[in-house]
Amino acid sequence: MTYEETIEYLYNSVPMFQKVGAVAYKEGLYNTLKLDEHFGHPHQRFKTIHIAGTNGKGSCSHTIASILQSAGYKVGLYTSPHLKDFRERIRVNGVCASKEYVIKFVEEEKDFFEPLHPSFFELTTAMAFKYFAEQNVDIAVIEVGLGGRLDCTNIITPVLSIITNISFDHTQFLGNTLAAIAGEKAGIIKEGIPVVVGETTDETRPVFCDTAKSRHSRIYLAEDDKEVVSSKILPEGGIEYETRSFGVLKGELGGLYQEKNTNTILCAIKILKEKEINISDANVKHGMASVAELTGLQGRWQKIQNNPTVICDTGHNVGGWQYLSQQLKMQKCEQMRIVFGMVDDKDIETIMGMLPKNAIYYFTQAKTKRAILVDKIKGIGTGMNLNGTCYNSVAKAYRQALKEAGKNDFIFVGGSSYIVADFLNDCF
Repeated sequence: MTYEETIEYLYNSVPMFQKVGAVAYKEGLYNTLKLDEHFGHPHQRFKTIHIAGTNGKGSCSHTIASILQSAGYKVGLYTSPHLKDFRERIRVNGVCASKEYVIKFVEEEKDFFEPLHPSFFELTTAMAFKYFAEQNVDIAVIEVGLGGRLDCTNIITPVLSIITNISFDHTQFLGNTLAAIAGEKAGIIKEGIPVVVGETTDETRPVFCDTAKSRHSRIYLAEDDKEVVSSKILPEGGIEYETRSFGVLKGELGGLYQEKNTNTILCAIKILKEKEINISDANVKHGMASVAELTGLQGRWQKIQNNPTVICDTGHNVGGWQYLSQQLKMQKCEQMRIVFGMVDDKDIETIMGMLPKNAIYYFTQAKTKRAILVDKIKGIGTGMNLNGTCYNSVAKAYRQALKEAGKNDFIFVGGSSYIVADFLNDCF
C-alpha cells in the first residue's frame, strides 16, 4: 500500500472520533491492553509525562516537549487531533514518524489487530508507543485523547501527571457536572506519582485533592503557587512573562489563554527538576520561545500573515472561547472578518453569544461528518445579530474574506479544530 492508501485504510477500517464522533468512542481498556501485550509493553521502555484537561493540554504538551528538547533529551510527543497529516500525532524531537513506518506497521500488524476491531485512537496509541520504544526516546509527553480514566493512554505510569483544567466538553461521555468530568480526568492520577493541576473550581478541587490523597500522590495546585507574576502581549507576537523562578520569559504562543497554561507548565518543570530531569533556566527560556519550531505546533493563535492580519485558532468549546472572545475584542483594525464553523457536541449557542457583533461573518462548515450545517450556523448567528454569508467550504469562505479585506483589516479563522485543519490544508 502507498501512504495515502494506508491512511485511507485506517480511516475506513477503524472508527475515528475526529471524523464520525460518538460511535468511535470505545469505553474500557480491553483492546488497549491486548495491543500493549502483543507489542511487548513498549511504554515501559521510556519515561513519560501524562497530560489531561479540557483545554490547554495540547499547548502544555508541546511546550513541555520543547523545553525537554532544549535540555538535550530525545523526546517523544503524542497528541491529537492532527491538522494536516496523521503523522503529526507521533513525533520525536518534532519530526513526524515516517510514512514508511506507518505503512509497515499496518501491513505487518493488521492480521493481529483486525479481529480486535480497535478504534482509530486505540490503534494509533499502540503505534505511537511502539514507535517511541524503537526510537529509544528518553522521555515521551503523552496527551490524553478524551477524559482520562478510561482513555487508552492511561496504561502508562508517568513520572508526572498534569491536569490543565476542567470545563464542559464531551459531556455525553464524561458527565454533565464539572465534578463528574473532573473525576474522569483525575483517573490519570497514579499511586505515588505527583500530579500538577493547573486550574480548579469549587466543584473540581475536592475531586482532585481527594483522588490524590487516596492514591498517596502529592498534588501541586499551580494556581495557589503562581509562577507567572505578570504578562503582556508583545506587538511582534507572543507573550512576555515575568516569573518568580525563571526570570523574564518570552512565550512564542500568543493566545490570552497561554498565561494559565504557562503557569501550569512552569509548575510542572519545577517538579520535573526534582525528579532528576536536568532542565536549566536557559532551557526553559529557549523552549518557551521556540515551541512551533521545535515541535511543529500549529493552530494556537497562529499568525498566518500581515496586511491584512490573519489569525487561526483551534479553540472549540466554551472554556476556550472565554479567552478567544476577549482577545478578538482587543484587536485594533478597520474591519474584523470572521470565518466560523463548528462541529456537533459543542455548546454552539453559548459560544456564538460570545462573538463580536461588529464583525462580518463568513459562516462555513468543515469536511467532517460531524460539522454543523452552515445554514444552521447562519440561522443562529442571524438571531444574535451576527451578519454574514454562507460558504460550503472553509477555503471558499476564507478566500472571500481575503478578497474583501483591506490591509488594515483582521481576519480570524476558527470555531473548531476541523475548521483550522481545512484552512491549513486547502488554503496553503
